[in-house]
Amino acid sequence: MNSPENASEQNPPRKLADAVRAVKNAVADRNDVVVELRESQKIRLELLAAELEPVFAEVPADVDLFDFAISAGLQPRLWIDAVSHVTMGRDTRTYRFLQDGRAGRVVLAESLDIKPVADQVTRYIAERMVERERLQSGETLPLTNPQPAREIETAPTPQKPASRLNGFFAGLGVITAGALAGLGITALILWERLATIRISF
Repeated sequence: MNSPENASEQNPPRKLADAVRAVKNAVADRNDVVVELRESQKIRLELLAAELEPVFAEVPADVDLFDFAISAGLQPRLWIDAVSHVTMGRDTRTYRFLQDGRAGRVVLAESLDIKPVADQVTRYIAERMVERERLQSGETLPLTNPQPAREIETAPTPQKPASRLNGFFAGLGVITAGALAGLGITALILWERLATIRISF
């Protein structure tokens, strides 16, 4: 049989320091994975920025609509302007061109390939510049021509012929006259009965 001393040697007492060390190692491993993912996303966004560099260079220096910067953080983003940016999807491989608006976030382009996303970003920049020129010239028309609002046609309210109105009022007069005559006869009968009762007393 094993003695208590041998059992204590085989199963040494647990130490909190060892548990803390194990947790720190696990956290470090997870952080390494997060850092690697973030770095891979940043590298892909840098590739997209390099693809768009000629487009960015053509934007006049006095146009302050755009940012063209990659933000560092848990979710790297290539900012195009204050409301639109390109980020990577959950698979860290899909480019997603997003725009924030009053109705929420809209996906303007999404692809595993750089080219279609770069094309959409280029078109977006062109649209913003044309919109700026129109505003400066006093035009308020949108870039896309919306469908004209359909006017709701309301059917004219049919008017009743005068003869029907006259007949209605005439019938109402007859009914009123009949009611008044009935009230008068009832009052006369009651008056005679009251007079008869007084005489009997």
